[in-house]
Amino acid sequence: MENSKRTCTCGQLTAADAGKTVILNGWVHRTRELGGLTFILLRDRYGITQVVVGDKAADDVKKIAAQLKSEYCIAVKGVVAARNEKDINKEMSTGAIEVEAQEIEVFTTAQTLPFQIDEVRQKDGTVVLPNEDLRLKYRYLDLRRAPMQNHIILRSKVTFAVREYLTKLGFLEIETPTFIKSTPEGARDYLVPSRVHPGKFYSLPQSPQLYKQLLMVSGFDKYFQIARCYRDEDARGDRQPEFTQIDMEMSFTDRDEVLTVTEGMLGHVFKETLGYELPVHFDRISWDDAFDLYGSDKPDLRFDMKMQDAAFMADLADFNAFKAGAANASKTIERHKRSGLKALVVKNVADKFSRKNIEALEAVAKTYKAKGLAWMKIDAAGKFEGGISKFYAGKEDEICSKLNAQKNDLLLFVSDEKWQVACVALGAVRKQLGKDLNLYNPADEFHFAWIIDFPYFAWNEEENHWETEHHMFTLPQKKYWDTLESDPGSVKGDLYDLVMNGYEIASGSMRINDPALQERIFEIVGYSRERADKAFGFLVNAFKFGAPPHGGIAPGLDRLVMLMCHEDSIKEVIAFPKNTLAQSPMDDCPSYVDDAQLKDLHIVCTEREGE
Repeated sequence: MENSKRTCTCGQLTAADAGKTVILNGWVHRTRELGGLTFILLRDRYGITQVVVGDKAADDVKKIAAQLKSEYCIAVKGVVAARNEKDINKEMSTGAIEVEAQEIEVFTTAQTLPFQIDEVRQKDGTVVLPNEDLRLKYRYLDLRRAPMQNHIILRSKVTFAVREYLTKLGFLEIETPTFIKSTPEGARDYLVPSRVHPGKFYSLPQSPQLYKQLLMVSGFDKYFQIARCYRDEDARGDRQPEFTQIDMEMSFTDRDEVLTVTEGMLGHVFKETLGYELPVHFDRISWDDAFDLYGSDKPDLRFDMKMQDAAFMADLADFNAFKAGAANASKTIERHKRSGLKALVVKNVADKFSRKNIEALEAVAKTYKAKGLAWMKIDAAGKFEGGISKFYAGKEDEICSKLNAQKNDLLLFVSDEKWQVACVALGAVRKQLGKDLNLYNPADEFHFAWIIDFPYFAWNEEENHWETEHHMFTLPQKKYWDTLESDPGSVKGDLYDLVMNGYEIASGSMRINDPALQERIFEIVGYSRERADKAFGFLVNAFKFGAPPHGGIAPGLDRLVMLMCHEDSIKEVIAFPKNTLAQSPMDDCPSYVDDAQLKDLHIVCTEREGE
C-alpha cells in the first residue's frame, strides 16, 4: 500500500460516508469465512468496523485476508458501502456500513495470545477474566479490551473535567516536590537514597499536605494538583503503593465553602463525563449518627435500612446478653447518649431466611468483634418465632411498635459493652444484607454524603497515649480550644469525609494556622518540642510569618473513577497497577540492582528476598 496512514478511525464511519474511499488502521478483532467471503472486524480505541473481502477483491488481498489472525496490526484501504436495512448491526456504532477492501497491509503479526482480547461470557452473562497476575503480566494486551479502554478514557475525561471546573473558579494548578523530607504520617515512607549526601534519604510524598499548606502561607489562595502519592503499606484490601488524588487547598475559607466547591466540582464531573445529574448539595451526617444509624463512618446510603436503639428490650425479659450489654453501655451513654444494644429490622424476609442464612450473617458480625447475633422472626400471626423469641413471647406489640416491625419481618440484634463495637458489627450485617438482597435503589446510582464532626483524638490503649484521628494539622472546632488538654476525648475536629456508595472517596479538614495551637496539639499526642521541630519545624516556622486561615480536601481519583465504572478494584482504572504484593509481573518490579549502583548510593544489602 503506497500510503497506509489512516484517514478515519474504526468508530467514525456512518451511512453518510457510503461511496468514500477510506484507509483504516487497527487490530484484527475477529475474522470469519462465509460463502467465499472473508469478514474482518477491525478495532481501534474508537470502535469496530467490519471489513469485507469479496469476490471482486484482488488475489493478493484475498491471500493476505486468509492469513490474518487475532491482534495482527494492519491497514485496510477500501470503499464504504451502506448495509441493507435488515443487515444493520445496531450494537455497533458503525453497524450501518462495511468497508469493501481493496488493499491490505500487515504492519505486524501477533503471537498466540495468552488470553482472549474479545470478551468471553458465561451463560448468565458474566464476563470470564484471566487471573489477575496474568492480566498484569500482559497488561498492554489487557488494556486493549473494551472495558479497560473505556475505564482509562473515562479517567482522562474526569481529570480534564476537574481541571476545567477548578480553573474557572480561579484555582491554580501547582506541582509540589516528589522528593521531600521524611515525616511521620501514619504509613511507612518510600525512601530514595542520596548519592551526593551519603546516609541521607529523600522520601516520596504520602500526600502534598505540608507543601500545600506552605502554598497558602505563600499567598496562593486557591491551589489544586492531580497529585501522585506513595505509601509503603502491607498488602491489604484494595491498596496500591502509588495512587492519585485530586488535591485542593483554599485560604480565607471555612468548611462550608470547601464542601460547596467539592460538590460543584463533582457535579460538573458527573454531568460532563456520564451525563448524570448529582444533587446540588449532599447529605451531611455527624460521625456519631453515622455509626449509630449505619454502623460505619462510610455508610452505603443507596438503601434505607437504619439501625435502631433497642436498650428498652433489656428490661422486658430475663435475657442476660441484652441486660449485660445495656448495663455496660450505660456507662458511655452520657458521652454518646446512645446504648450498646442495637437492632435491625429486615423487612418482609422472615419466610425466606433459613437458619443457615442467619448463621452466615452471624459470622459477619463476629468478624467485627460481636459476641453473637440474636434474632427473631415475626410470623403471619404477628408472633415471634425462632432465635430468642421465647424470652419475648407476649411482648410483640410493644417491641414491634417501638421498632416499627411488621409481620414477616426479621429482627436482628447485637449487644456489646462498647457502643462502637455493637454499631460496627451490626453495620457490617446491614452492608451484607444490602448486597445479598440487592436493596439498592436503582434511581440512586451514586449516593454522596458528608460525614462531619469527627472525634479529634483517639486513645491508643496499647501505647497508652492520645493520637489524632486525622492528622496533627487539623483544626479542632473552636468551642473545644479551652478544654483540649483537660478533656481530649470530647474534642471534635473541623474535619470532614466524603463517602459514596459505602466508600470513603475524600477526606479533608480546616487547618491549624496558629503556631501556639499547633504546639499544644503536639504536646497532647506526646510529641516533644525537639521531635516536633525535627519533623515539622519548617511548617511551624512558616506559620510565624502571617499564615492565613485555610483548609482543603483530597478526593481519591482512583476510587472515584472505580465507582463511576461500577468496578470493585482500583486496579481496573489504573493503567499499570501493582498486584496485591506491590509487584508488577509485567516488568518484574521491584527488582535487584547492580552492586555498582548500590556502591554509588553508599548502600549495602544485608539481606535479599528468598535468602
